Amino acid sequence: MENPKSILITGASSGIGEALALHYAASGVTLHLCGRDRARLEGVASRSAARGATVSAEVVDVADRDAVRVWVEHCDGLAPLDLVFANAGVGIGQSEGAMEEIAAQTFAINVSGVFHTAHPAADLMRGRRRGQIAIVSSVAGYQGLASAPAYSASKAAVKAYGEALRGYLEPEGVRISVICPGFVVSRITAQNTFSMPFLMPADRAARIIARGLARNRGRITFPWQMVIAARVLANLPMWALDWTARRAPRK
Repeated sequence: MENPKSILITGASSGIGEALALHYAASGVTLHLCGRDRARLEGVASRSAARGATVSAEVVDVADRDAVRVWVEHCDGLAPLDLVFANAGVGIGQSEGAMEEIAAQTFAINVSGVFHTAHPAADLMRGRRRGQIAIVSSVAGYQGLASAPAYSASKAAVKAYGEALRGYLEPEGVRISVICPGFVVSRITAQNTFSMPFLMPADRAARIIARGLARNRGRITFPWQMVIAARVLANLPMWALDWTARRAPRK
C-alpha cells in the first residue's frame, strides 16, 4: 500500500511512533494516534496537523483489550483503516523490580498490546479484503538476551506471531509486516547506560519502515549491521551464548 490515507499508530507520543506520524502526515491523510502521555501526544498531533493531516489523538492503554477494540473500531468508522501500526512498547530494566513483575508488565504492553491492536484491525480489514498491519518487534527478538530477558522474549513472541499471521491472512487480502529495528533514538534507548552500536535517528527509521511497507516486505530489519549480528548470535552454540551472557551489560 504505497499511499495509505487512514493510518492508526499506537505508542505515537515518542520514538518510532512519533516519527512515523510525522513521516506520514500530509494533506489528505487521516492519522489516528494513541499514547500514554497526553502532553507529548498532543504535541505530536499538533505537529502532524501542521503538515496538513487530519488528526485524532487519544490516551489509550494498549493493555486494556476492550478499550483498544473500541478505539480501533471508532477510528475505522471515521475513516476506514488502510495501515495500522501495533507499535506501543516498553523496555523495563531488570533492576527495576522482581523478575515476575517485570515480565508481566512487559508482556502486557509488548505482546498483549500488539494482539489488542492487530486483532480488531484485522477483523475489519478482512471484511474489506484489504489493509496492512505493521507489528513492531526488535532485533532483540532474534535471540533471548541475558541483558533483557523479558524484553527480548516479548519481541520474539510478536516477531513469530506476525510472521505466521502474514501467511494466515494473506489469502484474505490483509498484509502483515514485522518490523525489527536495532537501536533507535527513543525514550526506551535513552534509559540505556551502555554503548549502543549503530544508533539511528527515529526519522531515518521511519523512512526505512515506510519504504519496506510500500514494497510489502514481510520482515523489515535494520540497520544491516545489526541484522548480521542478530543472525550470528541466534546461531551460536550454547557455550558461546553463555560466555556472551556473562559479559553482556545489564539493562
